[in-house]
Amino acid sequence: MSQAKPVGHLSRILGLGFGFAVIFGGTVGVGILRLPGTIAGQLQNRWLILLVWVLGGVYSLLGAISLSEVGAALPRAGGFYVYSKRAFGPAAGFAVGWADWMINCTSIAYAVVAASEYLASLLPGSVLHNPAAQTATAVGLLAMFGLMHWYGLRLSSGVQKLTSSATAITFIALAVACLLHGSATTGSAAAATPVHSANLVGVLARVILILPAIVVAFDGWYEAIYFTEEDTNAAKHLPRAMIGGVLMITSLYLLMNVAFLHVLSIPELGQSKLAAADAARVVFPALGGSREWSGTFVTVLSMLTLLSLTNALLLGATRILFAVGRDGLIGATARVSSSGTPRTAMVFTAGMAAALVLSGRFDDIVAVAAILMATAYCVNYTAVIVLRVREPQMPRPFRAWGYPWTTGLVLLGSLAFLMTDIWGDPTSGWKAVVLLGVALPVYWWLTGNKGRGTKDEEKLYETK
Repeated sequence: MSQAKPVGHLSRILGLGFGFAVIFGGTVGVGILRLPGTIAGQLQNRWLILLVWVLGGVYSLLGAISLSEVGAALPRAGGFYVYSKRAFGPAAGFAVGWADWMINCTSIAYAVVAASEYLASLLPGSVLHNPAAQTATAVGLLAMFGLMHWYGLRLSSGVQKLTSSATAITFIALAVACLLHGSATTGSAAAATPVHSANLVGVLARVILILPAIVVAFDGWYEAIYFTEEDTNAAKHLPRAMIGGVLMITSLYLLMNVAFLHVLSIPELGQSKLAAADAARVVFPALGGSREWSGTFVTVLSMLTLLSLTNALLLGATRILFAVGRDGLIGATARVSSSGTPRTAMVFTAGMAAALVLSGRFDDIVAVAAILMATAYCVNYTAVIVLRVREPQMPRPFRAWGYPWTTGLVLLGSLAFLMTDIWGDPTSGWKAVVLLGVALPVYWWLTGNKGRGTKDEEKLYETK
């Protein structure tokens, strides 16, 4: 039987390859399969369609450049929790960590439920079409990933590399098949709404309204920050994984949109609910005498993205809870098995995700999670600035390029997205405020309102 490691000791076995894999797996989801149709329907112009994806990539790149600075300077498990705590104190850090953990648990629940639905579609006529069976399947998928993580970090990190690689290869295969196929951009099918100065304001408004959805499609580009303590050389690997990962994902998203636009006219793409499936039907017609093969291909691709996403998020969310536990707040979650897994933190995380699945109400939390995520962005970009001012002598192996303009610009963008989210859904905004507000009395209860653990926490932060 494996023996638990001392509290706070993780295995330093991860490298740059895992950083790329976990960023890819934590970011690329079914959004790139569905969202291109929605965007084409809104913008009706191929250059505007590509432009909004470029803007999403630039926004994420600015974020990666900024967070790489604090991530390399504070190579500790926990990500946003660690940076906000260092900049604003333990109570604020706990609130951000609490919100981040809940966001991840919600996303895990969404991923396994969606994966169970795709699995049911692959098995027509099976019992999996029963809602209760789909719920059981979703919980079963969570249990499967939990057992794998229980076994150890080498297995779970290896699976992440495998699933991310398989997903990337499948996406590229679809894109190449589209680009090698005859173009749909001939005659009137190629028509797109031109942008004239008279309708420029309306076009700009549509672009601004679509950007939040693009940002959500890019969300997850920061996933590597949760694993810096387990990286063999975080100061070197994290900036490369973060910046390189964003560039890789932006390139993939642009490639997929170019591929879809190559085989589908803009009106066809704009009416598509699942652009990848419609594109696959064009490039894989009647294979083996059946047009259903294209749908199966895209369903399998969707499942791959969701399974890769689930693994990445379960790994990351576990590290958030581990970091909170190591700081003396939930002590049991800080214990690490000899195989490198914070098992108690992992069980708590999987259990919360399972509870959300069983509740059947986690969809209601998704809108709240989006507001919480925008809040976490704002807090942590502000943390970059606060730490620059307050701790100018802090060793920074990587310094944000173009600071303070790059950090300031991405902070303003995040504030704009946060205000837009709250304005569009004030009910979810109030729920987010309540959820963050609950974190403070919970923190005071856990610490006895005595500032417990602050000095001990800083000792744990010392680099060995």
